[in-house]
Amino acid sequence: MQKLTDLLDRPIVLVGLMGAGKSTVGRRLAKRLGLPFVDSDVEIEEASGATTADLFERYGEHDFRDGERRLVARLVEGDIRVIATGGGAFIDPRTRQLLNERAITIWLDAPIEVLAERTARRDNRPLLKKGNRAEILARLAEERHHSYSEAQIHVRSSSGAHSDVVDAIIAAIREHIGE
Repeated sequence: MQKLTDLLDRPIVLVGLMGAGKSTVGRRLAKRLGLPFVDSDVEIEEASGATTADLFERYGEHDFRDGERRLVARLVEGDIRVIATGGGAFIDPRTRQLLNERAITIWLDAPIEVLAERTARRDNRPLLKKGNRAEILARLAEERHHSYSEAQIHVRSSSGAHSDVVDAIIAAIREHIGE
């Protein structure tokens, strides 16, 4: 594993819908690679002193995404690490371009029923508060598919073991960098 880590010249950024496993899988991936892990939503909350849901409600999606883009730009300039982004970060064309230029971007893609089950565990998702969770996720998946498909690597996640997803990501990174 050290050989792979030594070959990395940029951070690894996980993108995808809420509930795809970006934070959970990201932590495990970082541990396997011996790299630091950072969750952009946690960084936003620590910097602002408010939850992402509160910020989203207070400032609206447009202003939230603008701040998110600036934060993500700072995160990719730092040390090589694994970064989990918020579900909507990669939708912003400027953020998407920045990440694809300065990081290895990985789209974690999961079935709607898995996303709905995972996101039901916590009530902190502002976009899921107004309606049927599965229907909203299906709509978001359709709307965001084109943006997510611009990630350099596409890995499918499911209700199986997170270690299987980590293994798939590592194999995909190896192929991507030509190891």
